[in-house]
Amino acid sequence: MSGLARRLLALAAAFGAGAAIAAEPRVLALDDLARVAEVAAPVLSPDGAWVVYVVARETPRHDKLASELWLVRYDGAGRVRLTRGEAHDTHPRFSPDGRWIAFLSDRPTRAGGTQVWLIARDGGRPRVLTEFKGGVADFAWAPDARRLAVIAGDDPPDWRDPLDPTAAKRPPAPIVIDRFQFKEDRAGYLTAERRHLYTFELATRRATLLTPGAHDEWFPAWSPDGRTIAYVSKRGADPDRHFAYHIFLIEPVAGAVERPLTDGEASDADPYWESELRFSPDGTELAFLRADEAHWLGYAPWQLAVVDLASGRVRLPAPIDRCFFKPKWSADGRAILALVEERRTIRLSRIELADGAITPLTGGARLDGDFDVVGARLVVLSSDDAHPAEVYALDDTGARDLSAANADWLAGIALQPVEDLEFAGSGGEPVDGYLLRPRGFVAGHRYPTILRVHGGPVWQFYHEFQFDWQLYAARGYAVIAANPHGSSGRGLDYARAIYADWGHRDVADELALVDRAVALGVADPARFGVGGWSYGGILTDYLIASDPRFRAAVSGAGVGDVLAMYGSDEYVREYEHELGTPWQHPEAYLRLSYPFLHADRIRTPTLFLCAERDFNVPCAGAEQMYQALRSLGIATRLVIYPGQYHELDVPAYRRDRLERSLDWYDRHLQAPSAAGTP
Repeated sequence: MSGLARRLLALAAAFGAGAAIAAEPRVLALDDLARVAEVAAPVLSPDGAWVVYVVARETPRHDKLASELWLVRYDGAGRVRLTRGEAHDTHPRFSPDGRWIAFLSDRPTRAGGTQVWLIARDGGRPRVLTEFKGGVADFAWAPDARRLAVIAGDDPPDWRDPLDPTAAKRPPAPIVIDRFQFKEDRAGYLTAERRHLYTFELATRRATLLTPGAHDEWFPAWSPDGRTIAYVSKRGADPDRHFAYHIFLIEPVAGAVERPLTDGEASDADPYWESELRFSPDGTELAFLRADEAHWLGYAPWQLAVVDLASGRVRLPAPIDRCFFKPKWSADGRAILALVEERRTIRLSRIELADGAITPLTGGARLDGDFDVVGARLVVLSSDDAHPAEVYALDDTGARDLSAANADWLAGIALQPVEDLEFAGSGGEPVDGYLLRPRGFVAGHRYPTILRVHGGPVWQFYHEFQFDWQLYAARGYAVIAANPHGSSGRGLDYARAIYADWGHRDVADELALVDRAVALGVADPARFGVGGWSYGGILTDYLIASDPRFRAAVSGAGVGDVLAMYGSDEYVREYEHELGTPWQHPEAYLRLSYPFLHADRIRTPTLFLCAERDFNVPCAGAEQMYQALRSLGIATRLVIYPGQYHELDVPAYRRDRLERSLDWYDRHLQAPSAAGTP
């Protein structure tokens, strides 16, 4: 493995080799959005010979996204689509003998919802395995391939048998709520129903409940000997009120008593991190992620942790001020492979357990999003500025594109290079930024410029394929973006700089980037636009209330009145922890609500976008800001996407969001300016 690691350090050049460029490259167009394939979830077969992965594409006939399973040999041969249709097929997992692939799908069944399905590795018709009326959220194969550990929801009280002719005629039952956190995006209103751990026998299809109670479970993992299941849960008198996720162990038999493996105030394997529990090859230890800084919540980088099952002792093999993701053991148990975040990037890396040494296994300006390892064989899901994410095999020959789902439509398209910037932000501290010059850029001319703002807030822009950036550049706009204070990738101090103080240091950083773009001679100072989604929309509201220089803004899923969000969105626990309650600390909420309370300072024509069913950032945030600007006579428009959650699912709405944004910028930024030339 160490020899392979050394050879993989040269992968940056291999990764950069894409499809051949046509003699006359064409310009990226809005229609290309429908051609992007979203590749995810690569999994190696137990013998390392095969890779299964997920590809999501638009289905124009019914205007929806559908995800399918694809299979390819590790050597790149025999690529085949295993499933097809208009369902969401996700979470593929090989059986321990490699003959079968189980996966989650929302294909129609009598039970409804998402269930576990099974298909032979050699293909054929998939068949449904489970029939949980509350649906299945996760599962894991037992080592004997005869059982599954399943996380499934309780039976909904209003479940309707699809064969009952009277079911559709009955009105929905009232929603009864008595929980502290009572809503969650996509899940909807949170009632007494929970998600619990079951065992499921494939031969008899019998399900056995292991963890009843007023709590939820996540991330089931079998020990190598099949005698124990590890999982994550949040317990206490009211689990909704705290952040302390912990790991538990239980025998896979009815009536077994669970044993807590971790405890205290640390958050262990928070589901937000999407990182499963992993037993060591010998079954004596478990790898997971931990956040010890309970006070700083999501601002603190989560660490790679290993717990000894016998003693419960937890150690951090490589305690660095950065985030880890998706840890997996090496075959010999002497190292753990994981994704490690740095400035602008996340890299697949090897962490030596003996001394904590970290060796990046990929290089270059790119983003690694997932991976799998079996023996010395590695596959990684990776993207860069010019290529959407694909599955690559990493071996002695370098990096080989196994999925190639986007190669055909990308061939011959002219894309703009993404330039790294570093500039002085608030307090003179360096801040990372990006610049895309517009298509046909001519030195000495200035161009309308769009400032893109990332979500989070504790997140960052990476070197990954950004379709919207490229489309703006193709339409003649310069594009700039920053990772301001509050972003991830630079450690706890940098992220917590905006703790309970949003719209201050991050706004100063964004405005410093605007100044830098003007100083570079690229941006026309009279034609600046700004926009973002989620915290990007929130910060857009702060920016237009702080500085009148923006001539157009697109605020997606934003909030200007934080006080109004208490009890309206899903973050009541986070609000009370970071800001206190509104009746005890109204000044904290009012301070953060200045875009709405000082809307009279706004002069920027603003397009507000939101999703009707979004419980993450509800439409109320956009509606209030729209109403304020309409009252003030500022050019504005409100667009609501029906039936959508925080992340839009309907392809027509995704296109509409981008098309409307382009039209809004064109309307307000494309007029000739006296500052158009130096």
